[in-house]
Amino acid sequence: MFGRVTPALRHSLLSPIRSPCLRRGFAQETSFPKPLKLKGVLNSLKQFRVTPTVGTEFPEANLVQMMDAPNSDELLRDLAITVSRRGVVFFRNQNDMNNDLQKKMIQRMGELVGKPQESSLHIHPVLNPRQAMGGDDLEISTINSRQRKAVNGKATPRDLGNARQALEAWHSDIQSEQVPSDYTCLRLTELPTAGGDTLWASGYEVYDRLSEPMRKFLEQHTANYTAPFFERIIKNAKIKVYTDARGHPENTGTPLKAVHPVVRTNPVTGWKSVFAIGAYVRPGSINGLTPPESEMILDWLMNIVLRNHDLQCRFRWQGPNDMAIWDNRSMVHNATMDYDDFGERFGQRVCGIGEKPYFDPNSKSMREALAEEGEIAP
Repeated sequence: MFGRVTPALRHSLLSPIRSPCLRRGFAQETSFPKPLKLKGVLNSLKQFRVTPTVGTEFPEANLVQMMDAPNSDELLRDLAITVSRRGVVFFRNQNDMNNDLQKKMIQRMGELVGKPQESSLHIHPVLNPRQAMGGDDLEISTINSRQRKAVNGKATPRDLGNARQALEAWHSDIQSEQVPSDYTCLRLTELPTAGGDTLWASGYEVYDRLSEPMRKFLEQHTANYTAPFFERIIKNAKIKVYTDARGHPENTGTPLKAVHPVVRTNPVTGWKSVFAIGAYVRPGSINGLTPPESEMILDWLMNIVLRNHDLQCRFRWQGPNDMAIWDNRSMVHNATMDYDDFGERFGQRVCGIGEKPYFDPNSKSMREALAEEGEIAP
C-alpha cells in the first residue's frame, strides 16, 4: 500500500521529527495534565462490559440519584473517568432525567476532570432552536428524524450510489470547532419499533493497532477538520449559522474549520488516540501531505474501524430515556439509518466543550497503560 509514496512521505515515515502538535492548547510542553485515577465509588453499582475494549453498561443505576447524593462530585468524577477509559457508558430507563439535569451533569463531569473554566456547553451552529423543529434550548441539540427528513429526505443506506452510505456517518462530535467536545450525552425519548442502533469505535484501539513507525509518523501531523455536510445543509435549506460563542470564546463565526492533531492525548486517561477519523476529515485534510497521500492514509485509518468489529460496540436503544455518555476525544460513533419505515427517532443531546486538542509525546497507548496497571497481559 505504501510502496509508491513520494520522497517527502517516505522521509517522514523514517525520520524522527518534532511534532507540531506539542504546544497546542498549552504554554509549555511540561504543563500537560497527569492522568486521573478512579476512586472506586462506582464499584458497588451493578455493571458489565459491553465488549472487552469498548463500553460499560450500568443497567440499574439512576443518574439523578447520583447527582443528588451527598458524594455527588465523587460519583460524577469517577463516572467521567470511566467514560474516558471505556469510551462510552450506558444507562437504562432514566425516566426522572430532564434537559436541565442532563446539561448540569455533562458540565459538572467536565469540570471535575479539569476542563478549562471558559468551556461550557456547545451550541450547535446549524441544528439549534433557530431552525424548524430544533427545540427551545440553545444548549440542547435535538436528534429528530422528522427534522432530518425535512432537510435531507429519507435515509437510504442500502443505495450504493448514494453519498449517505453508512461509512460516511462515522464521526466525533464537532471536530470542526477550535475547541471541540469532551463529553456528549444522548437521551432518546421516542424510538422506532426496530432499528436506529448507535455504534461506537475506539480511537485508542486504532492507535494500538498501528506499527511503531506509523505511530511516529502520524504523531508529527495535524489535519484540517471541516464540516462540508453542514455547509450543504446551510446552502440547501438556506439556514443561518449560529455565529456567536458556541460553548467557548474561540468557537465563533465561520467557516466551520479547525486544525487539530491527527493523534491526540486524552487528558483524563493520558492515553493516545487517533483523532483524524470520520466525516470531519476529508481526503486532503492532513497537512504537509499531498491530497492523494492524505486520502490514502485517512481511508486506511477508516478501514481499521470498518474491518475490526472488535474495536466497536453497538447499543440497542430499548426504551424511552435510555442514555449514552461518551468521550469524543477518543471515540467515533455512527447512528444506523435503517429505521425510517419503523417510526420516528427523537431525543436530546448535550455536548460539552473540553480543551484544545494536543499531543503529549510522553503519553501512553491504552494497552501499554492497562498492562502497567495489571488489567491486561503485557
